[in-house]
Amino acid sequence: PVVAAGQTDPVASRDDAADDPAIWVNASDPAQSLIVGTDKQAGLYVYGLDGAVRHFSAAGRVNNVDIRDGISFGGEEAIIVAASERADIANAHILFFRLNTDPVRLDQIARIPAGPGEAYGFCLGRAPDGLLHAFLNTKEGSIHHLVMDFEGEPQIVRQRTLQVPSQPEGCVVDERTGQLYVGEENAGIWRFDLETGQGGRVIDIDGRQLVADVEGLALAPAGETGGYLLASSQGDSAFAVYSLDDLSFAGRFYIATGNGFDAVTETDGIELSLSALGSDYPGGLLIVQDGHTPAGRQNFKLIDWRQVRDALNLD
Repeated sequence: PVVAAGQTDPVASRDDAADDPAIWVNASDPAQSLIVGTDKQAGLYVYGLDGAVRHFSAAGRVNNVDIRDGISFGGEEAIIVAASERADIANAHILFFRLNTDPVRLDQIARIPAGPGEAYGFCLGRAPDGLLHAFLNTKEGSIHHLVMDFEGEPQIVRQRTLQVPSQPEGCVVDERTGQLYVGEENAGIWRFDLETGQGGRVIDIDGRQLVADVEGLALAPAGETGGYLLASSQGDSAFAVYSLDDLSFAGRFYIATGNGFDAVTETDGIELSLSALGSDYPGGLLIVQDGHTPAGRQNFKLIDWRQVRDALNLD
């Protein structure tokens, strides 16, 4: 067990609403870093590290979200936020926003069609050439891979579709190795090589280490290829950790009641930053969606990464 060190204000929508978080690291003042989280019934929240709402964008039915900064946009570097949009269940779209930090605000800059199917999971990756890669997973099992250019009007410069047999959701890109990890909810975790598009299932749901559904995925990178892959094991409200070197099992943890915060249950999306984010999170920050709270509305819990590292004796 580990315990939360903080939590966000709950989303406004009731029932199953909060879903996926992302972290923007403020390199000049890490304590002023920001969290973006989805309310899949209403839009996107921007939170401070204290969990308070800094901005809300009524973007509609967004599901998963991701962030990359330093993206060339309109002749200057920008923080780009993107989310999968489910307004049209037959045709998936990606919403792109620019995150402004003073004052804190999300401004939508594009709505891009990704391909057929109902939008679901989503993640971003940045290639060495600076282009932004977007991966939108549909309920039908397609993974629409778009390469984006933001120099002028946001546009797709390359596109292809990968496939898994059944519904995927969470995904994460290891930008060091060019590998995409995708959670197939009722089967396990896939890994795709982004140069060739080839891939296969590398971790199976076994009912012990990993219990369906597989939901959020996150990386704790170390060195050129090492570190850990984290997966939310939604079926037993736990989290499984695997070594990236050989995908061997490294341990499991759950988030118990403590520090004045309730336990985390039925997690969807997760995100991890290993950056030192001020005095509260000097060893990194793990954020997880919490499916049930005393308030009756879902939120996101903030965990000092050092707790997980120490609990599992991770390198």
